[in-house]
Amino acid sequence: MRVYLPSTLPALADLLAKGEAGPPPVRAFAVTPALREAYAIGDDEELEYVAMLEAARQSLRLLADDPGAPQRRVVLAADVPDGEVRWNAYDDEPATVVLGAPVPLAALVSGYIDAASAGPDVAAAAAAIGAADAGDEDAAFTVDSADGHELAWYAVQELHDFPERTGPTP
Repeated sequence: MRVYLPSTLPALADLLAKGEAGPPPVRAFAVTPALREAYAIGDDEELEYVAMLEAARQSLRLLADDPGAPQRRVVLAADVPDGEVRWNAYDDEPATVVLGAPVPLAALVSGYIDAASAGPDVAAAAAAIGAADAGDEDAAFTVDSADGHELAWYAVQELHDFPERTGPTP
């Protein structure tokens, strides 16, 4: 099953050094039966995009918890065995899944990372995500502004270039 792991540039550097994301349980996002039900119209590609965007939103929460990290959302796509994936069909986050094992580096298929130019909007969104989650409409607008920046796709071998970029965003 394809899953999307929310991350940050320092967490990516850690994953590359350790060779895996974990320890379990590992929170991720995927096309679940609940997500299919929530989006009755949409093909698999569109649903994968929704799951990836949910992971990008979770990346903002990780950035809020680590304000010293470069302000760029990171999402890692991985293929994991179906048996390692659990989800709750009644969860209010229909794309959320929990992985019962660490995700090995070999399972990664690609990464999605904000361009450095997205930094100011991502920083503002990370600062506002808590208020947005609590229902503040102005904060939600700020968070949505980060979604206006498309995450750039990177092949797995290109991800090794990013640990050197974990300094402050210009």
